[in-house]
Amino acid sequence: MTGGGRGDRRTLSRTTWVGASPAWAEFRAPASPAISSPALAWPPSSLAWLPVRPFAARGGCCPTIVSRRQWGARPPRSRVPLRTPVPYVIIHHTTGNRCTSQASCSREVKGIQNYHMNTQRWSDIGYNFLIGEDGRVYEGRGWKTMGAHAKKWNHKSLGFSFLGNFSNRIPSAAALNAAKSLIQCAISRGFLKRSYTVTGHRNVNPTSCPGNALYRVISKWPRFKAKP
Repeated sequence: MTGGGRGDRRTLSRTTWVGASPAWAEFRAPASPAISSPALAWPPSSLAWLPVRPFAARGGCCPTIVSRRQWGARPPRSRVPLRTPVPYVIIHHTTGNRCTSQASCSREVKGIQNYHMNTQRWSDIGYNFLIGEDGRVYEGRGWKTMGAHAKKWNHKSLGFSFLGNFSNRIPSAAALNAAKSLIQCAISRGFLKRSYTVTGHRNVNPTSCPGNALYRVISKWPRFKAKP
C-alpha cells in the first residue's frame, strides 16, 4: 500500500460477459464454457483446473462495476490525471475481510477508503478498482485518475486489488473472472495498451502482496511478467 497518486474521475460500466474464448487454454478447463459455483474450493495445487472463464480475445465485454456513488465513497481531496493507455496492470490484495455480497464488499471498500484518507493521508482510496468475491468490481479512482498503489509505478499502471487476504487461499472463480474481464474492458476502452504486462505488487515494491496463493494464480496468466 505505497504510492502517491491523487484524485478521482468516475467511469461506470454495467455490461456483462457474453461468451468464452479459447485464449486461456492453459487452464485446461472442461470443454463446456459453463462456470462452476464460486462456493466451490480450489486448492492451490490444482490451479491448472480452475473453473474460471477464459479471457475474451476480442470485444468490449466489461464486468459489473459498482460506482463510487453506489458504495458510498467520500469525495477525493484532489486528483492527478492518468495518461492512458498505460502499459501495466498491477495486482494487489487488501489483506482485509472476505466479502461475498455487494453490501459486505461496499463496507470493505468504504473502510479501505477511510484508512487511506484518514491514516495514510492520501487524497482518496489508493486503487483504481477493487474486486470482490461476489464477482463485482468496485470503482476506486477509476480509469482516468492516477492511483496510489505502487510507488514509482502509479503513473504508468492501473492498480486492481482483490478484496480479502489471499496468502493461503485463492479468490473465488467469480472474482477471477471479473478481474480478467476488467483487463479486457480496459483494453477495449483504450485505457490499457494491447501489449500490456500483468505483474504483482511484490514484483515492483518490497511487499508480500498480493499473497502467495493469488500470486501463483496470476503468474499463470497471459502477459504476466515477474520482472516487468
